Amino acid sequence: MELGPRVIFSIGKINFTETIIWAWIICIVLIAFAFVSTRKMEKIPKGSQAVAELIVEFIYKLVRNTMGKEHEKFAPYIGTLFMFLILANSLGLIDQRPVTADINTTFALAGITFFLIHYNSIRSRSFKGYIKHMADPYPFMLPINVIGDLAFPLSLSFRLFGNITAGMIVLTLIYGGLEGITQSMGIPIPFLQIGIPLPAHAFFDIFEPILQAFIFNMLTMVFIAIGMISANESH
Repeated sequence: MELGPRVIFSIGKINFTETIIWAWIICIVLIAFAFVSTRKMEKIPKGSQAVAELIVEFIYKLVRNTMGKEHEKFAPYIGTLFMFLILANSLGLIDQRPVTADINTTFALAGITFFLIHYNSIRSRSFKGYIKHMADPYPFMLPINVIGDLAFPLSLSFRLFGNITAGMIVLTLIYGGLEGITQSMGIPIPFLQIGIPLPAHAFFDIFEPILQAFIFNMLTMVFIAIGMISANESH
């Protein structure tokens, strides 16, 4: 098992790793699904259109319940992020390194969340209200709050990266251990790897990816919504 993503090809000094390639593939898949599911819209949805409408309805309901109806405009971004993370986290199902097992990916996504939090906070509060909020409840709290806000994208990115990478490592150890057992028995075929790791795959490649995508999106929505609360609303 390699610690970092493999370099697939290079153009000059620019390396294109498996993280970049799979991120592109996931984006293409999502764009293709959006195109196919909306190409021939019908009043009574069926096929891919029905699946797409279920996803959209779920995302809009989630955003309304978490951020409030007035913040439904964030639903397209939250939905795209949610679908991307589920696919990016689940690549272990096809024996590939998850995109989010690369700290560069998770830090970039956390950076977008960080930008959205503070950009929308300034828009809703005004810059003066934003500074006042950062200095709440006492002016000397300003540098402490700044440090806390700067630490947020780090914790958000490392949480996702750590959980997905840990699952990848555990699965690698399971397969390596089962292969070692069969070799110690003098059997050239690692037959123990067939079937036995399935529960681990179900947890680390299905349940955990969905859970981590949900947590990342929930934290994104909650902190954006909190940042947009005005002083009067907070009281």
